[in-house]
Amino acid sequence: MHPGFKKDLQFYKFSLYGFLKNLRFFEPFLYLFFLEQGLNFLQIGALITIREITRNFWEIPAGVLADSFGRRRIMIMAFSFYIISFFVFYISVNYWLFIVAMFCYSFGDAFRTGTHKAMIFTYLKNKNWEDQKVWYYGYTRSASQFGSAISSLLAAFIVFYSGSYRYVFLFSTIPYVLDLLLMFSYPRELDGRIRKTDFSMIRENFRSIIKETMQSFHELRVFRTLTNTALFSGYFSAMKDYLQPIILGLVMTLPVLFSWNREQSTAVMIGLVYFILYILSAITSRNSGRIAGKFSGLFSLLNLSLIAGLFIGMSGGCFYIIETPFWIIMSIIFFVTVHLTENLRKPVGVSYIADQFKEDILATVLSAESQVKSLYAALIAPVIGFMADSFGLGWGLAITSCLLLFVTPFIMIGKEKRGRRE
Repeated sequence: MHPGFKKDLQFYKFSLYGFLKNLRFFEPFLYLFFLEQGLNFLQIGALITIREITRNFWEIPAGVLADSFGRRRIMIMAFSFYIISFFVFYISVNYWLFIVAMFCYSFGDAFRTGTHKAMIFTYLKNKNWEDQKVWYYGYTRSASQFGSAISSLLAAFIVFYSGSYRYVFLFSTIPYVLDLLLMFSYPRELDGRIRKTDFSMIRENFRSIIKETMQSFHELRVFRTLTNTALFSGYFSAMKDYLQPIILGLVMTLPVLFSWNREQSTAVMIGLVYFILYILSAITSRNSGRIAGKFSGLFSLLNLSLIAGLFIGMSGGCFYIIETPFWIIMSIIFFVTVHLTENLRKPVGVSYIADQFKEDILATVLSAESQVKSLYAALIAPVIGFMADSFGLGWGLAITSCLLLFVTPFIMIGKEKRGRRE
């Protein structure tokens, strides 16, 4: 099967947005930056919890604002918060400034999450391409992953020649300024049906959107769907950056790289691993429609990938416990596979959810799904941190993954209902 949509100018704008958005040069080195500043895993987990809880608190209000004021305005606000966050991280010298930076980053995530996806689905509806959601979102998401691949190489270059993890935050402001400017070029119709900025109408819009959203959540089937997609995304969000200290552990066992200093050796290794990871992620996202077509329904792919992803994460943690080069490499391979699983699930899960709700409240609903994800990430992050400080990183990741596997039977979903409710 081939995609039935046209790669027009807006398609390339959506793709460019994702490419620039994922030029987060700090991302492959975030945990190593925190560790360099003297933080332990529990403190890092606390920062992740702050990020997720703040995003959780603002997620639905941000979605409501996007459906009330216009999605483009909210996206511009989101990128403004991101830029402030990067600058504060760059100048941070103590834990309190890290907290401030994380708050700003959370606001950016809250205002962005769900909003841009809703713009894409509005565009597909306007073009009568709604049956192409998995394909279209998978293609545009692949551009994001290619951005991450390029970002990892550029980030490694920055760290290698600067000798510091701090500069990656400063350079991250450049693509985000460009993305902010890109939002001004999006067509007005992507703001959605509710675009009035008359303050006398805001209360009416809020009440209407929240009422429709609550009516949609009354179905247990829909609630379980959100939980199914959000649990793994929350798990992934909490554990994905632990790949960095795992790679550092590999560097420490390979003295052949010691002609460079540890930061340079780590930069090269992380750059290569993350480049390969994101290229594979881009390929996975791009082919998510083809992969989904081999299953009897999106629900079966979501169920299977949930169990498989958690099992792979548990195995990766177990391999790292052995602490020999071969098994650390195996651990890295398994954690890369967890990344690929998330990039397969994301287009499928978002498309499944989009089938269940009205287009007018889609930004709000997708923000709600992301809010559930943030809640799970906020709960999982300190657990991993505490376990890692107490028993070692490998045990922390393995035990947490195993505990989540016991939950999966309760959130399996059934065959989806065809056609979005109007």
